[in-house]
Amino acid sequence: MHKLVESLKGKLIVSVQAYPGEPLRNPETMAQMSRACELGGAAAIRCQGLADISAIKSRVEIPVIGLWNEGHDGVFITPTLRHALACANAGADIVALDATSRPRPDGRSLAETVEGIRAASDVLIMADCMTIEDIRTSVELGFDIVSTTLSHNKPAISTTLDEGPDIALLRQAAEEFPEAAVVCEGHVHTPADAVAALDAGAWAVVVGTAITHPTSLTSWFCDAITSS
Repeated sequence: MHKLVESLKGKLIVSVQAYPGEPLRNPETMAQMSRACELGGAAAIRCQGLADISAIKSRVEIPVIGLWNEGHDGVFITPTLRHALACANAGADIVALDATSRPRPDGRSLAETVEGIRAASDVLIMADCMTIEDIRTSVELGFDIVSTTLSHNKPAISTTLDEGPDIALLRQAAEEFPEAAVVCEGHVHTPADAVAALDAGAWAVVVGTAITHPTSLTSWFCDAITSS
């Protein structure tokens, strides 16, 4: 296991992303927020877009997990080999990509994409998985990190408090692959959720919305007040 991955064990990774059209969607703002998260104890930053990757990498000393979203349906998280290599060139220490079995826009299989990344770069790779089958395939292909990001085809970035992380999938993956870096990502809304994920066997925990998305945080409070 790479020493960078080892350094994340038992730690918090913060996802610093803003939706298109939002006031905070600016590379400098994302870099400042990432630095603030680093000061709070984050062990790594997960971010989206080449400009954000570059800006954040120049501002923090902790590892940067980069991805490039294109589109909204099907495979859109770093969907092609081109996207992955661009993230690496922008400065990502780890590149996250969709690791489901769904067709990829460039026609390559997941295995061919992994092979292409390994041949062209020494960047580490993170598998954003939907099912236990995706996790099994990703471990077999040699991903450095596997994650529950796409569990049940729900986005990891959530705007409601209705449900927590997929502990069942996480526990199954951790039990099947005790030597793998199985990361919990998606719907981790509270410190208790993060602790529950670690207790279930997570190598590390990714938290995004509950730390870095003030619009959602504000709406949670407003909804609670309105319904009280």
